[in-house]
Amino acid sequence: MPTYDFNDKVAFVTGAAHGQGRSHAQHYARNGADVVVTDVSENIDTVPYDMGTSEELEETASLVEDEGQQALPIQMDVRDESAVEAAVEEALDEFGRIDILANNAGIVTVSDATELDEAMWDEVVDTNLKGVWLTAKHVGRHFVDRGDGGKIVTTTSQAGMTGNPGIVHYVASKWGVVGMTKTLALELAEYDVNVNAVAPSVVNTPMVPGMIEAYGEEALSAIGEVAGPMNIFTPEDPGIDASYISEAYMWLSSDAARYVTGIVLPVDTGHTAK
Repeated sequence: MPTYDFNDKVAFVTGAAHGQGRSHAQHYARNGADVVVTDVSENIDTVPYDMGTSEELEETASLVEDEGQQALPIQMDVRDESAVEAAVEEALDEFGRIDILANNAGIVTVSDATELDEAMWDEVVDTNLKGVWLTAKHVGRHFVDRGDGGKIVTTTSQAGMTGNPGIVHYVASKWGVVGMTKTLALELAEYDVNVNAVAPSVVNTPMVPGMIEAYGEEALSAIGEVAGPMNIFTPEDPGIDASYISEAYMWLSSDAARYVTGIVLPVDTGHTAK
């Protein structure tokens, strides 16, 4: 795997208690960054699988420190603007700056559109879309005020580039992230801020077995829609290792992607080539 120089940089990672967010945090630390690790660290009412816990968030912080870097764990709900603003201020008080925002937090639930409960819609869209905006708003404000650039990388999904039966609310939220990424890239360009997104297909994190346990065949059908020509998804082989998504994050956060902004980078086993 390539290495990047994030020495003297600070990365702010959402959804970092486990899964992709934990992997991103470890990769930033491995490449020299200090890392603010945030997570809601509690279950959400309409989500039937276990979310990250406060203990897991502390474990992520320890893994960052094992890489020789400083870590700051913060329990934060991306849907709550006051919590996001307070977390950004705490990070700035601790480190003096933020250089990279890894806007990773997200959830998914399963239901046909005609049967979808309004609360399920609200919690997915508020987490995956509103939460991305709130975090980008407050970290982005710091980038504008500081005036010497920054990087924002957000997790959308292959479902933000196609349709996907069974998860209409998730698809809507991730298409929204694509539009937000492109708009923020244009708005923040004059401040030397790069804004990009990564679009994974199924990633092997605790979310996948949790969904299969909660929804059974319904989840298998919804998840199976994201299999690309390289089709690695089966219940026995539940998706891409999170490290491959982290490598995309590292490149987009680095000077190697200095002139890259407003793009969506698929890491999707060829799904969007269909």
